[in-house]
Amino acid sequence: MAPQESVAWWKAIIDTAVDGIVTIDETGLIRSFNRACERLFGYTAAEVLGRNVHMLMPSPYHEQHDGYLKRYRETGEKRIIGIGRHVQGRRADGSVFPMYLSVGEIVPPEGGERLFLGIIHDTTEQHAVEHELRETAERLRSILALVPDAIVIIDEMGRIDFFGAAAERLFGWSAEDVRGRNVSLLMPSPYYEQHDGYLKRYRETGEKRIIGIGRIVVGKRRDGSTFPMELAVGEMSIAGRRLFTGFVRDLTEHQLAEKRLQSLQAELLHVSRLSAMGEMAAALAHELNQPLTAVINWTQAAFRLLNQPDGSANPKALEFMEKAIGQANRAGQIIRRLRDFIGKGESEHRVENINKVVEEASALALVGAQEHGVRATLELAGDLPGVLIDKVQIQQVIINLVRNALEALASVDRRVLVISTALVDEDTVEVRVADSGPGLAPEVAAQLFQPFVTTKEKGMGIGLSISRSIIDNHGGRLVATPNPGGGVVFSFTLRTAAGEGEGGDAE
Repeated sequence: MAPQESVAWWKAIIDTAVDGIVTIDETGLIRSFNRACERLFGYTAAEVLGRNVHMLMPSPYHEQHDGYLKRYRETGEKRIIGIGRHVQGRRADGSVFPMYLSVGEIVPPEGGERLFLGIIHDTTEQHAVEHELRETAERLRSILALVPDAIVIIDEMGRIDFFGAAAERLFGWSAEDVRGRNVSLLMPSPYYEQHDGYLKRYRETGEKRIIGIGRIVVGKRRDGSTFPMELAVGEMSIAGRRLFTGFVRDLTEHQLAEKRLQSLQAELLHVSRLSAMGEMAAALAHELNQPLTAVINWTQAAFRLLNQPDGSANPKALEFMEKAIGQANRAGQIIRRLRDFIGKGESEHRVENINKVVEEASALALVGAQEHGVRATLELAGDLPGVLIDKVQIQQVIINLVRNALEALASVDRRVLVISTALVDEDTVEVRVADSGPGLAPEVAAQLFQPFVTTKEKGMGIGLSISRSIIDNHGGRLVATPNPGGGVVFSFTLRTAAGEGEGGDAE
């Protein structure tokens, strides 16, 4: 190939190159500037040829470049020749863009002029992608730091790849301490011994145990203590690596709360049963007392008739009659003692925060309400004085009223329940349970608080009667009134601790 043809051939290659190609001499003056450089920098070749290449550079490269070339000429010290690095370029309009610059040296074998060849690759899109990835990663880190559940990511060999901030708090290990270690260190026996076998079996057979399902297991903290946790596991593949993400929720507080709730529920149910028995016993005492009195009276009359002055009566009949009178009197005494005991209502009264009492009872009574579409709200007045009450009995009343309201709401579409407290005056606090149910028919409202009267198919008709008795024994009043928006409002009053002190015994 002739020299002229060779030059034309190389010029065609350089002009069609995608990346910018520029040559400069030892002093930094531009000797060639291909078409890709023209598109990249916004200059024509004619505008830059013979000018210093630092015109294509922003600060601090603009000021440093001539010194670098001078130092290279004097000492031979290379910076980027044969290496390449990420720098910045400056366009004709003054805008700056990221680029990758690799530099080669051209030394003619016959000892001609030494030139430097620069190949420039625009990395604007790459930087934008990297910036977006960094922002995404930062957002994910922020989200993961705030997620209340612990997140642990492991590879298919069980080695920990990621350990979130919540996991650090929950297990007591730092991410640096556990990264690369087997996840079984977070497990007590028998999970510790079984986990590697489970992973091996999954790799070999694809058999899943908890992936995509989740279950309740036990975790082990750094100090060796264990705790109940809910574990959900997901599988993912990143760059050909199979990873497993575990979401861990500490159930310690949940289980303690559940136990407290069960204990309170059992206690309230026990008191409810006792109250029901007491109400039934009171009714029975009232009903049986009259016939027993009649038996005693008729038996005494018969005894007097049999016990004639002339002694003609059968002694044995008189003996039996006397025993019958004694037993009837004994039965009457038992009933009177039972009635007196029920009437006194021996309970334990203490000064309580009525809002706390309402909150606890409502939490129990509203179990399952949300699933049935009931919108329940608490509107508790602030700074209420303490009330002198038997806490369990008052909670029994609240539970009974709330459960009754929930049953009434089941028959309507709009299901709203409002439980509130208010200060009536300095001596009286009021608790209200208002529902948006169908309301009360006049015939039902007239006998609402009578024992053994109910509109429920399986009801005993003693709940509201017991509730009124409890409130009466506390010196308050339980009433039912129509709700202006539809439904019923059950409200009862309680005397404050100050009111009890001034007024004396409520009974």
